[in-house]
Amino acid sequence: MVTRTSPRPGLRRWEPRPTAALQLVAFPHAGGGAGAYREWATRLPLGIEVLAVQYPGREDRLADEPAADIDALVAALADDLSRVVDRPFLVFGHSMGSAVAFETIRALRERGFAEPERLVVSGRRAPDRFLGGDVHRRGEAALKAELRRLGGTPREILDHPEMAAIVLRVLGEDYRLIENHRPLAGSPLGCPITVVLASEDPELSREHVADWHALASGGDAVELPGDHFYLVGHRDALLAEIVARVDPALVHPGEVGP
Repeated sequence: MVTRTSPRPGLRRWEPRPTAALQLVAFPHAGGGAGAYREWATRLPLGIEVLAVQYPGREDRLADEPAADIDALVAALADDLSRVVDRPFLVFGHSMGSAVAFETIRALRERGFAEPERLVVSGRRAPDRFLGGDVHRRGEAALKAELRRLGGTPREILDHPEMAAIVLRVLGEDYRLIENHRPLAGSPLGCPITVVLASEDPELSREHVADWHALASGGDAVELPGDHFYLVGHRDALLAEIVARVDPALVHPGEVGP
């Protein structure tokens, strides 16, 4: 069921802020959903409105069929965003969400839509540098091992047969999407990319930053403590880094002098 806080099937607007000057579109990780960003809506300045992406097959879209591939997922999300994003915006993506966010920006650009002010990525190498994989083909044991490797999933969920079945089904479908994705060549984005590195993240390190920047008009990088799911324990530090890269006149209009 789509609630009144959801302007389109693939988006969740947890706290509507119609007068906010900036929108932040947040793409979740493999196996994750829009709920991962629910608290962001209340932690960010009033000048920013959060639009959280909800992939099919999870949370309140549990009954929806998974996307056939990344291209189909991106096309649907581009449709949703083109109807909702109506002011300057930022994009954040974590892990699989980084690749989906990048491809969605390219799809929007092809439709003549403005690019975001900035793309912020974390937890994954650039889409053209991290290809393939067969975790989704190797069954539940491999998926559970992957969850344990990356952390972030409570053990009681993995030990509960019914909850584990749901988590593993969603994760397997997401890994199928991302492991089969082969990005097409295209011109770099016109916006900068900020790469967020977590000090203990096995998926992304400083040597991979340049690959991301080659896909855009440069950018920067910042390192925060934590593992692959650093953004749970260090949420406020991450949000502070995002806000620091925003024009203060947009998010704090009443506090900016002439």
